[in-house]
Amino acid sequence: MKDLENCLLCSGNIKIFYKEENKQYYQCETCSSIMLEPKHYLTSEEEKARYKTHNNDVSDIRYQNFVSPIVDAVKEAYNNSHLGLDFGAGTGPVITKMLEDAGYKLNLYDPYFHNYQENLDKNYDYIVCCEVMEHFYNPYKEFQKMSEMLNKKGSLFCMTSLYDESINFETWHYKRDDTHVFFYHKKALDWIRDHFDFSEVTSKDKFIAFKK
Repeated sequence: MKDLENCLLCSGNIKIFYKEENKQYYQCETCSSIMLEPKHYLTSEEEKARYKTHNNDVSDIRYQNFVSPIVDAVKEAYNNSHLGLDFGAGTGPVITKMLEDAGYKLNLYDPYFHNYQENLDKNYDYIVCCEVMEHFYNPYKEFQKMSEMLNKKGSLFCMTSLYDESINFETWHYKRDDTHVFFYHKKALDWIRDHFDFSEVTSKDKFIAFKK
């Protein structure tokens, strides 16, 4: 008998999708998301230790190039009079560093490394969420909160690897990270748009933009 009863994003019906030793994944029949059975999550201590191994040097040009789609999107849509939030900033908030170097103002939030709860009680013109949404234990709650923090005409800029039917999940590199627990399909992006007060969503490669 499965422990997880419904999709953690849209509450749709789920079915067993893939099993391996000590892990079981489900797929949602509504939004096609794939999620790890919660009993297989890491502990908080294990998760934090795993994040500390990430080599997130804000001065690393490769890291800067990787996040450049988000940085470029912010610069195209907003200026330094607007306020942003780096949600899930991690150990090396490179997006914040690159934008602050260009005169932009961002607040930081990360449950492990920048746990400034007061920054979640403010409103923002844009939120950046880079390689974070695949870590959400409760994606519905997280997207609802980010949407509520955005001002009218605000934007949520994300990066993650989307799942589609062309991917061999068994060998997919993205699921090898034990902190990756929720994998989104393009259908899930459309569901997020429709249910969290966004007017549009666009995606290209790993880059995703939700706009109010």
